[in-house]
Amino acid sequence: MLDFISQPWQWYVAGPMITLVMFLMLYLGKNFGVSSTMRTICASTGAGKFIPFFSFKWKEQLWNILFVVGMAIGGFIASTFLSSNVPINISSETLESLAHIGISSAGSSILPSELFSWEALGTIPGFIVLVVGGFLVGFGARWAGGCTSGHAISGLSNLQLPSLIAVIGFFIGGLIMTYFILPLVLRGLA
Repeated sequence: MLDFISQPWQWYVAGPMITLVMFLMLYLGKNFGVSSTMRTICASTGAGKFIPFFSFKWKEQLWNILFVVGMAIGGFIASTFLSSNVPINISSETLESLAHIGISSAGSSILPSELFSWEALGTIPGFIVLVVGGFLVGFGARWAGGCTSGHAISGLSNLQLPSLIAVIGFFIGGLIMTYFILPLVLRGLA
């Protein structure tokens, strides 16, 4: 049973669960998205006194903070109690492609240590991926009016054209990052 839980869930399990969550959120009149949590946190600490963007009724959005706290608790439970030493199933072609760009630890853990470790953070490529990339993701989420989960799950289920445009942009950016920028950054690790 633990081996089933420690592997990524199949689409026929994860997809209906996401659909169920979306129906519940639509029923409750809520929009799903993680980037709005940062706005709620900033507003709750008084940022609205200085920046008008953070001036809103943040107490109505406390569920956002609970959602992120639940994600952190769920991540802790999954990594502490539901993980196993069974390698993650990754195709041999993918392993070869990753090894070609300098990631040799793929499959041995969820996140490759060449990118996601304290040692990698001390390198220029690691700093670029984690810190600069994180800033760009945050900037992009604000500029797009929401994050990938908000647009791709909530926005598309509400048939919003701006969400469709944002999701197309996310995919194009992801492809550019995966096939052009990331291999250049990882060459700096070697």
